[in-house]
Amino acid sequence: MVFLRQLAGLCIAIALFAIWTLPAQALDYPPPLSYSNAELTGKDFSRQILRAAEFSNANLEQVNFADADLRGAVMSASVMTQTNLHGADLSIAMVDQVKMTGADLSDAVLQEALLLRTIFTNVDITGADFSDAILDGAQVKELCQRASGINSKTGIATRESLGCQ
Repeated sequence: MVFLRQLAGLCIAIALFAIWTLPAQALDYPPPLSYSNAELTGKDFSRQILRAAEFSNANLEQVNFADADLRGAVMSASVMTQTNLHGADLSIAMVDQVKMTGADLSDAVLQEALLLRTIFTNVDITGADFSDAILDGAQVKELCQRASGINSKTGIATRESLGCQ
């Protein structure tokens, strides 16, 4: 069952990627912001709308994304040491191959996010919602060891969203 949910999430991520590659005129909205390969240490993006923004290979150490709308954002292969994502919406985001050390994911929404090969070291996930997120078994096992709380926006318990036993 978990595998089917992960497979469905991967299919959604692939479909979204295909949509992102269409010309902006076809979607009738401006192209996403690009911060790829950027040095953004200490920047404040709190409460900003950053839908589909690109942060690939970026240094996001100590960046404040508290309560930001990061739905569909791409943060692949970035460094997120001491990054504040409290209350951020990372639904359908690509947060793969990211090094999260001491990051705050408390009360964040990560529904259907792609999180494969992301390293979660000393990360606060209290109240985070990982429903239908794509994670590998080792990540789920590690996160379940410290999963607690209920997300204030979705009402989903962190342990339930991860499928913890």
